[in-house]
Amino acid sequence: MSLPDGLLNRGVMPLPRLTIYRHDRRKRALITLAGEIDLESAPLVCAALTRCLSDSIRIVDVDLTPVTFCDCSGLNAFLYAAQRTKEAGGILRLHNPPQSLGRILDLTGCGVLLLGLPLGHLPPPLGDIPDPVAPALADRSVPLVVVLSGEVR
Repeated sequence: MSLPDGLLNRGVMPLPRLTIYRHDRRKRALITLAGEIDLESAPLVCAALTRCLSDSIRIVDVDLTPVTFCDCSGLNAFLYAAQRTKEAGGILRLHNPPQSLGRILDLTGCGVLLLGLPLGHLPPPLGDIPDPVAPALADRSVPLVVVLSGEVR
């Protein structure tokens, strides 16, 4: 299906599927994502979170309340950013993940890395929470999960 010539001449562009808002307070940033996080928009998420580190932000809270969808591309972006933030001596926490990301976190067991709490516990509210001291996360390998059962020959 093609657009009518009148719309092409006016330079009509499709609306972005993801919007990123950033609010800084001292060495802390609140990133609010709105829309869909998928293969196309995950690089934008990575870039925004990496930018925090280059701006000397070491505590990053990511509000996902307005996110309508997040697939494994988004999970990879968050895990990458969390690892880089940890290496820089900071922390990255996700707040209010959408149901799709919540399911992925449950299936992969990555919730403790991104939510900062054991699974089944809610992350703290985003209000005026004090700046926490970056906790030392225990380095642990992810346990192996049996994907297929039965004999392999």
